[in-house]
Amino acid sequence: MGRSFCAGGYRWALKLCPNGDRMETAGFISVFLVLHEDVALPLNAHWQFSFVDQVDGHELACIRATNIGDFSKSGHGWGHYRFIKREDLEKSEHLKNDCFTIRCDFIITQAVDTFIEVPSSNICDHLNHLLVTKLGADVKFEVGSETFDAHRCVLAARSAVFRAELFGPMKEGTTADAIQIQDIEPNVFKALLGFIYTDSMPKMDMGGVAGEAGADVLWMEQLLVAADKYDLQRLKSMCEDRLLKHINLSSVSAILGVAAQHHCHELKEACLELLKLQSADGLRDVMATSDWQHISTTDPSVLNELITKLALKANP
Repeated sequence: MGRSFCAGGYRWALKLCPNGDRMETAGFISVFLVLHEDVALPLNAHWQFSFVDQVDGHELACIRATNIGDFSKSGHGWGHYRFIKREDLEKSEHLKNDCFTIRCDFIITQAVDTFIEVPSSNICDHLNHLLVTKLGADVKFEVGSETFDAHRCVLAARSAVFRAELFGPMKEGTTADAIQIQDIEPNVFKALLGFIYTDSMPKMDMGGVAGEAGADVLWMEQLLVAADKYDLQRLKSMCEDRLLKHINLSSVSAILGVAAQHHCHELKEACLELLKLQSADGLRDVMATSDWQHISTTDPSVLNELITKLALKANP
């Protein structure tokens, strides 16, 4: 490495390797222009190496190469691994009295800001626009007293269940004027469609029962059930996360029932942990609810799991 020098307000150095810079370039002379200081932004520079005919002259004899490159940090360099073969140099007129001079010309064009602000993805906004405007809608759903228009390809792309219903062997009966949805409330189905088109958690729509005790939990439970039915695992996980924050003595039985039926293991475990911490009176109050009676009838294994936890609590 030669002595550093200042050019364009930055420090540089020339690096010359008389027998190549690496094993595969042995027998060649390698030359590089090297940045000799750290910089905030990469420097963009045009550079070229050439021979000068005489040591004391500056007339450019032969332009070997012209290039452009970015110099981003101290020690970063550009140049030629195979500038010239040693044997060719020894036979050339550039070698005089066992000396030769290499000239490096370079122009710093700018400090390059490599950060480009990429706009955020807005594909979900465009898809939601299709849902809201019904532009190109080709399938209709009747849910209770409400009708919803949608796009078969969007539904099929997002849900394996919709794909089977609309394009697979189950598609018989889906070409009618409207597909009947019997087991989902209209406000829940609307939220389901909203998620399919936007991939984000829908705003809570409780269908006119806002303000009723537990209405928000009920809506979230119904949305989880719908998400599980249509194999929307991301939405199902979102609902689990929301319900996790609403577990208390008044809601635990209902949430536990949904969690057990729809294989929400973490949510189910959180409910059982809450019950394990309750007093005998607290447990009796929970087990007196209709939701708990439904659990004990439809999924007795939940009661067995709770008994196991209580036994471990009593005999740690």
